[in-house]
Amino acid sequence: MSTLNENQTDAQMSLARDYPELRDAVQRICSQFPGSYWRALERDSSYPTEFITALTQAGFLASLIPEEYGGSGLPLRAAAVILEEINASGCVASPGHAQMYIMGTLLRHGNETQKSYYLPKIASGELRLQAFGVTEPSSGSDTTSLKTTATKKGDHYEVNGQKVWTSRALHSDLMLLLARTTPLSEVTKKTDGLSVFIVDLKKSLGHGVEIRPIDAMINHGATEVFFDQLQVPVENLIGQEGKGFKYILDGMNAERILVGTEAVGDGRWCLNHAVKYANDRKVFGRSIGKNQGVQFPLARAHVDLEVADTMCRKAAAQFDAQMECGEAANIAKLVASEAAFKAADVAMQTLGGFSFAKEYELERKWRESRLYQIAPISTNMILSYIAQHVLGLERSY
Repeated sequence: MSTLNENQTDAQMSLARDYPELRDAVQRICSQFPGSYWRALERDSSYPTEFITALTQAGFLASLIPEEYGGSGLPLRAAAVILEEINASGCVASPGHAQMYIMGTLLRHGNETQKSYYLPKIASGELRLQAFGVTEPSSGSDTTSLKTTATKKGDHYEVNGQKVWTSRALHSDLMLLLARTTPLSEVTKKTDGLSVFIVDLKKSLGHGVEIRPIDAMINHGATEVFFDQLQVPVENLIGQEGKGFKYILDGMNAERILVGTEAVGDGRWCLNHAVKYANDRKVFGRSIGKNQGVQFPLARAHVDLEVADTMCRKAAAQFDAQMECGEAANIAKLVASEAAFKAADVAMQTLGGFSFAKEYELERKWRESRLYQIAPISTNMILSYIAQHVLGLERSY
């Protein structure tokens, strides 16, 4: 009987708080970067260099890079736990999260020369791969209609075009760029003719690349990137020319699972913040948390976050088992994005007027959590995917 009880306890711990040592290690780093650190960055729209350096030195941003290339070789669920704990600790994972999933395209589709050169440098922090050049002003989510072109000219490709909402481009050494190498009018399928390149941003800045910051609601280092006759060596092409759309899609499930779990972390921080305030705040001789009008929204937020967490775990398990996980990954991202913002909004209501005070940190997390329903993929695009690919309804666009 004791063995059965021990097994039950182990299973409960695994479900409730998997990777406990990893979580504790992340929390120790995050404790060194309090709210005042993040508020100061927002005032100047600055990048959290010290925080990202600490994560890099601890090996967290190289968690998905195989050991043979200097990384930890951990499963996707472990990487998701890292991002969750960062946000649940009050810090911000987004300045570093792309380092985890962008390199997946290189890892799965790059040649050995590319992997042996770039991955160890990314793992050590010598190079940052944080910029993902896909979205454009005119195409948005219609990726196959992008206008940026890469024309082969001898030993290089000439790139011309523009990307928008490219986060961290000013703080990244490298960019993963999607560009059209065959005109749309010349391909049978509009998903063909797109190619992926590694662009050396530091070397190219001022030599075919111009980066302009976008002043946005949250401090994500958002930018516009302009390409004007940029020369990219042919050896920087990842995989086969014209197959880039497939390579990009290959990494999107991982991105959605990671960002979904990251959203759960934000939701947990907001909920914990609100619960503590509700217990401490005394009005009319009693804590406001004693009132069901306060209790029920907080309880509902907890329920929603638990459901989202479970879906994120399912999607990660399928991904790590190399199963088809498109449905689970998309659902996980959708429910997590909504649960996170609901938790943030309930927390704002619980704190009342104090929620607008920056020193309470909640307004920052509220703004952060709202983005998840828009990026990296909007709720409506996920619903379109589910309708078509899961329910078998006709394509709506």
